[in-house]
Amino acid sequence: MSDINIRVEGRAGRITLTRPKALNALSHDMCRAIDTALHLWREEEHVALVIIDAEGDKAFCAGGDIAELYETGMRGEYDYGQSFWRDEYRLNALLATYAKPVVSFMQGFTMGGGVGIGCHGKHRVVEESSRIAMPECGIGLVPDVGGSYLLARAPGHLGVYLGTSAARMDAADAIFAGFADHFIPRAEWGDLIELIEASGDVSLLDTHARTPPAAALRARQPEIDRLFAAPTLSGIQENLAREDSEFASATGAAMLRNSPLAMACALEIIRFLQAESADMHHALRMEYRYTHRAMQQGDFLEGIRAAIIDKDRNPKWKFAGAPVPRDAIEAMLAPLGAEGLKFDR
Repeated sequence: MSDINIRVEGRAGRITLTRPKALNALSHDMCRAIDTALHLWREEEHVALVIIDAEGDKAFCAGGDIAELYETGMRGEYDYGQSFWRDEYRLNALLATYAKPVVSFMQGFTMGGGVGIGCHGKHRVVEESSRIAMPECGIGLVPDVGGSYLLARAPGHLGVYLGTSAARMDAADAIFAGFADHFIPRAEWGDLIELIEASGDVSLLDTHARTPPAAALRARQPEIDRLFAAPTLSGIQENLAREDSEFASATGAAMLRNSPLAMACALEIIRFLQAESADMHHALRMEYRYTHRAMQQGDFLEGIRAAIIDKDRNPKWKFAGAPVPRDAIEAMLAPLGAEGLKFDR
């Protein structure tokens, strides 16, 4: 497949995304190819670990390939999107529970679907240009691909802030928030990958890691915790409106661009997953309840139209300018019964 290069080099199973002109956007076929390789390598003793990286400087993976999702959804063919998300989420679960070390090297943009393949392994590497975000609420989705679980495990209320505002993290922020582990300058990646391939030794990451600059989110956390502690979306937005600061004003404006229904459901999911008993499978099942309905009942198709198709940046969101009704949230997140997400492999 021209969009992805899957092979074994030395002791490493190697997965390289190879569509840099499309910011390495993840297609359904790419998801299935990665899933097949991981299941194969799980049984092969000579493969000691898995390394995932990508070509180009601009992005590790800027998200899922949504063009076909939009086209099929507009035709009322919701099965395509549901199948894509189902297979993608099963891949995310596989990466999160994989028995062998998974090392990801994430340069430039890592967003949405890129988080799903890059941020669930045991060893996540960022560098000077890394920018990680969960921007789904801006297109009428909730933070998905297991990203809601990472957000729920971020310190304090940072996860609610990052998930509802779609704010971007640099390398230091991503490490602080729990989306990455190691800061290693990009210039060292090529030689380091060769050493890991040859040796199968992931401890080399520790010897190459540097201390990143101070995380801006760490300094901002007390303010974020105060503003985002409210139990409802409208409460958070009221806090932001009352606060006389540049940060609150910019954050409130960013949230006004996002789908109210998606933000309210994202808040509900993140709060649910903050329970100690919640795990990655809980997160993916909750996300799938939303995405399964996102085209027919949610704002997803309108969000894609405004951002990608017509590019007018003027989406007509449900519940714009008004509190999101509780029954609307419950309808999007209700159990799916027999159609719910299952992990059978």
